[in-house]
Amino acid sequence: MKRKLIPIITNSLLIAVVLVVSLIGFIGGSAVAVSNDNENLYYSAENGEGVSLMFNVYEHTDNVLEILDILDEYGAKSTFFIGGSWADDNVDCVREIFNRGHELASHGYFHKDHSRMTYEQNLEEIRPSVKILNMICNTHINLFAPPSGAFCEATLNACASMDLRVIMWSRDTIDWRDKDVNLIYSRATKNLKSGEFVLMHPTDCTVQALPQILTYIRDGGLTAVTVSHNLGE
Repeated sequence: MKRKLIPIITNSLLIAVVLVVSLIGFIGGSAVAVSNDNENLYYSAENGEGVSLMFNVYEHTDNVLEILDILDEYGAKSTFFIGGSWADDNVDCVREIFNRGHELASHGYFHKDHSRMTYEQNLEEIRPSVKILNMICNTHINLFAPPSGAFCEATLNACASMDLRVIMWSRDTIDWRDKDVNLIYSRATKNLKSGEFVLMHPTDCTVQALPQILTYIRDGGLTAVTVSHNLGE
């Protein structure tokens, strides 16, 4: 009887070990499941008064300046989530964004995968980006968008400790990958409604599509506003 029990017990222990290791590996990797109910995490503004076009910026300074001109032409305001390393090399452009009445926000410093970072590593990556934007424009940064939309519980906790809201999006134009202007326009506008956050980047095709997008917003009775404005701040 004892000989029969030993394999059973051994197999049970092995199964338990595998389950524990699998769970730890899942939690420690980029596939971390985080509740959408977190009060510091936003995919849209439930009672938003407009549409928020969000530009994640780590490159293409010339395109950023063109986007600013187009936004001015339509009387639109936007939120620019800026990488700290880019801001360090483009101080004048950062000031131009701010001086034209747009919102500055953090996009980390080196475009890293925040879902694989500890609480301390998230702090080390986000805090300098906030600091440099504050220094350049003497403003208060209160929003953070994780690069590639990758984050974990440690990211949320780190942002909460710095009084940063974590911003995702309700629709992604995927303009960093696809070069079809019509496709970018369609992703940004199809069934668009108030309170939505639209993710964009300063690519050549986005510059071409932006006037059409802003025309759609205006003609649809919507307004292009900053994320903070949409959140009621």
